Amino acid sequence: MNSSVTATSEPTLTDKFQRGNVLASSCPSRGVLQDVTSRWGVLALFALLQGTHRFSELRKSITGVSEKMLSQTLQALEADGFVLRTAHPVIPPHVEYSLTASGREVAKRVEELVNWIEVNINPILSARDEYTSLKSG
Repeated sequence: MNSSVTATSEPTLTDKFQRGNVLASSCPSRGVLQDVTSRWGVLALFALLQGTHRFSELRKSITGVSEKMLSQTLQALEADGFVLRTAHPVIPPHVEYSLTASGREVAKRVEELVNWIEVNINPILSARDEYTSLKSG
């Protein structure tokens, strides 16, 4: 336990503003990073930047994702506070997914990475081809 926090006292302001350490195996920030940067997490966040979507709309827009993987991904992002799941009390069930304020913030960072990759895809593919030819030659 941190020396500035006792069993009966509230955490100090310094404790509240301590950063995580993603390189430490026991730091919870590593799990959050895994949720955000997973194959489907990145794509779900990017898709939700366009606005609120039903599950089926997300599945159609993120080609290749299974229903199970999309569901697990959305649950993880919801648990992290990035995705808001709204279930409307109607029959058949109507569930919508949207980004929270922190979800929009992290999704904007993901969008920057996606945009950079898309703009630089040709040099990246050329580097891959060169690497492959060097390894096989």
